[in-house]
Amino acid sequence: MSAGAAEALVAPPVPSRWTRFRRNRVLASRQAQVGLVILGLFVLTGIFGPLALPHDPQEKVGPVFQSPSWAHLFGTDGGGADMFFLMIQGASVSLLVGFAAAAVSAVIGGTVGLLAGFFGGKTDIALMRLTDYFLVIPDIPLMIVVAALFGRSLTNIILIIGAIYWTSTARLIRAQTKTVRERVYVRRVRALGAGNFRLITRHVLPQVMPLLIANTILLIAYAIFAETFITFLGLGDPSRISWGRLIENAFTDDAILNNAWWAIVPPGLGVMAVVVACTMTGQAMEDALNPRLRAGHLSVRRFRIRRPPLTGVEGTAKVEP
Repeated sequence: MSAGAAEALVAPPVPSRWTRFRRNRVLASRQAQVGLVILGLFVLTGIFGPLALPHDPQEKVGPVFQSPSWAHLFGTDGGGADMFFLMIQGASVSLLVGFAAAAVSAVIGGTVGLLAGFFGGKTDIALMRLTDYFLVIPDIPLMIVVAALFGRSLTNIILIIGAIYWTSTARLIRAQTKTVRERVYVRRVRALGAGNFRLITRHVLPQVMPLLIANTILLIAYAIFAETFITFLGLGDPSRISWGRLIENAFTDDAILNNAWWAIVPPGLGVMAVVVACTMTGQAMEDALNPRLRAGHLSVRRFRIRRPPLTGVEGTAKVEP
């Protein structure tokens, strides 16, 4: 009997991620709907917005720090450029950094956590000690040092953020992998002669992938926020416009002293909206794609009061779970 036929006898059918997605009806969640709509609008703006700009967004179109009007919806910045066009251009860069850095973190953290949780022993100890070393390093000082040493290009910023925020993913995936590898059908497939690579790719990885996807969505928020304060500190790519760059330019041009709140508030609200949308979407996806979160010992127990029927004597209320 081949390994594939033997696995079909002992391994229960695993529904696809899209099937679990529909069964758990994540789209019916109000939290998921709001998060996906907000995130989708920003993604569409970042992709197609720069293509529709009539001119260079940094071109001077009016007086310095002109207040918002019908001609310039978000006013102008310290160089006389339209803030609305700058916000559209900055959305593409900020979202690019967020998604790319989150993907780098997911690849590194997912690989480390999968190997550590599956093999255990010395491999687990070595990889977790490496994770602990990265975990205790202060994030902001490390970003500042690495950006100063290796340059302020957009690629370096993506790699820096991705190489810092993978630790939480590694610990999360390691814990989930340890539980999956001890399941009965995985141990039976191993006993039938399946190799480690087949076990990881066919049985362990599909079980931990939903948690990895949900965690990656949450990492997008961390990455965008990290890019914003790195750029605000003057370590961003000087040739690219991002929301962090707009905030940095506003402080450099003394927007606060000129009462030009429109040069600071829109980029800050943009960052906040994307972070909130990613958080809402990631939590909703985690609840929907990880059915263990709805287990009885993890969910909130609801109590209701049931009154027994009256039989001539006044009954007493009884509380039951």
